[in-house]
Amino acid sequence: MTTDHTRVPGRAQAVTEEVLASFDATPDPRLREVMHSLVRHLHAFATDVRLSEREWELAIQFLTRAGHITDEHRQEFILLSDVLGLSMLTVVLNEPAEPGATESTVFGPFFVDTAPEVPLGGDIARGASGAPCYVSGRVRSVTGASIEGARVEVWEADEDGFYDVQYPDGRSAGRGWLRSGADGEYRFWSVLPAPYPIPHDGPVGDLLNATARGPMRPAHLHFMVTAPGFRTLITHIFLAGDPYLGSDAVFGVKENLVVNAVHQEAGPAPDGAHPQGGWHSITFDLVLASDRDR
Repeated sequence: MTTDHTRVPGRAQAVTEEVLASFDATPDPRLREVMHSLVRHLHAFATDVRLSEREWELAIQFLTRAGHITDEHRQEFILLSDVLGLSMLTVVLNEPAEPGATESTVFGPFFVDTAPEVPLGGDIARGASGAPCYVSGRVRSVTGASIEGARVEVWEADEDGFYDVQYPDGRSAGRGWLRSGADGEYRFWSVLPAPYPIPHDGPVGDLLNATARGPMRPAHLHFMVTAPGFRTLITHIFLAGDPYLGSDAVFGVKENLVVNAVHQEAGPAPDGAHPQGGWHSITFDLVLASDRDR
């Protein structure tokens, strides 16, 4: 028996309308709005590509694998959101409209809320491998006013492209937090960021392989900055000249976040440090938007 495909869209619409009606009594108006839109778009997608039952089964298997590989050190669903550009789209949709504020980018899966505190000028590397790098700047408002006491969280991968939580020994390296000084100054030692691949040994990696996409992220340093009266800033700085700036696997690069790492010859460095051999310096101001538009 053959199927009359001309009748399928009408049948499909009836299913969609029935599902939409099931959410009509949702008490929370925002949840009702989100669920209605989700159903419409999800059903429209399935109809548009004429999703087969076998393809849907494979999709369920993919999501199940993502759940199984997720643990306290790895969040495969964040990776999936990242490589689909959904994480970055959400960032853009929620960015403050205040001109001059440092642009936001993706949070990433490797933040740890138990990072050690370091003093101004301290070392967040804590044994992470890589060339010494001195990072400094000011935390300020869009009007130029210094923000004293802002909490500046920093984390990064080592020169081999691994975050501390990816090692099995429980180390804490390449991360820390500090308070900005009286003039908004922040400064710390770390290591020069290096490009690295996102974890690609799971279902997200299989998706990248199947679509001929690479897993690489350009060299970057993560920041999260919080201060009373200001919106939380989550951002990166990226190194100029990195070969992956134009093909970031998670679409996080913004032109205003690309900085130069200046090579310095061996010798006395800021804060009285004496790195072995050459070192690098990066200067970048962290400009916070006020929270009045939230």
